[in-house]
Amino acid sequence: MIYRAILSLRHLFYDKGWKKSFQATVPTLCVGNVTVGGTGKTPFTELILRHLLKSDAWAYSNLAVLSRGYKRKSKGFQIVPREGSARLYGDEPLQLARKFPSVTVAVDKDRVKGCEKLVDEPTRAQLIVLDDAFQYRRLNASRSIVLVDYNRPPYKDKLLPWGNLRDLPSRLKKADMVVVTKCPADLSDWDRQEWRRLLNLRPEQALFFTTVAYSTPEPVFPEADSRYTYAQRLVLVTGIANDAPMRSYLSDSYKIVRRISFPDHHRFSKRDIRSLLSAVRENPTACLMTTEKDAQRLRDVVSVPEDLRKRLFYLPIEAAFLSPEEDAAFTTALLSSL
Repeated sequence: MIYRAILSLRHLFYDKGWKKSFQATVPTLCVGNVTVGGTGKTPFTELILRHLLKSDAWAYSNLAVLSRGYKRKSKGFQIVPREGSARLYGDEPLQLARKFPSVTVAVDKDRVKGCEKLVDEPTRAQLIVLDDAFQYRRLNASRSIVLVDYNRPPYKDKLLPWGNLRDLPSRLKKADMVVVTKCPADLSDWDRQEWRRLLNLRPEQALFFTTVAYSTPEPVFPEADSRYTYAQRLVLVTGIANDAPMRSYLSDSYKIVRRISFPDHHRFSKRDIRSLLSAVRENPTACLMTTEKDAQRLRDVVSVPEDLRKRLFYLPIEAAFLSPEEDAAFTTALLSSL
């Protein structure tokens, strides 16, 4: 009740204009959620960037992504270099910088100042995608997209600390678009309408549905031996909010002989590396698989033993719409709103 009261008062102050909010001088697109982690913001941000880079309107524009850079050690505004470290810039911003070299990725806790710096020389950003900024009321985004996990619907959840809701479920009505992520590929039309009803969205709000698409495993280190990916046994290492979908997918091809789970955004230590080394020595023919975000942090560890480097792979993940028609409809809605 206390947390709900604090959230309600905070939003009231911004809604009434008693607390000041700012707007960037270029279009801004916010990607956020109302729950704590696990809704797939990074894969969806990548999906947005792919759509923008393929469009006639934005393909040759200066695109930028601004993130807080959760758990990073650096301070203030920073441009994320492709050769940077997750320790300094955060795992998600570094992943985006490495996958989209033509996009400027920056981190700043102060999103207002961060946007100002991105618009200035030398970046001169013409469109800024705001990663996880739906609760950052000081910055009024041009458009907002809120993600909802199919497996953790807000209407069945509770506010912190008794649940996973970081914001009031009613805030969903303030989003321009709502996307239900991690859906089954065969979601029926009835289910779609039921989701709209249960989320209690406004009639004009666009609602979309995406699923998870995994790609071929990629090496974490250059020395990796691809033959390990054909092994039948697997040691799974994750430091994310929910690894259940990944486990389910990998179980179709591998026998998961060991699962080593860490908290979300976990910074790997030498002790952790010793635990991984012990696990692969107990299973000498097994492949060692992790997530794409964890791969960014594992590369930060100094002196990873060769036994790990040669068998350590990550499983790339993408967000994908359930049909080409829905993909096209989202593209139209996205581009027309900017």
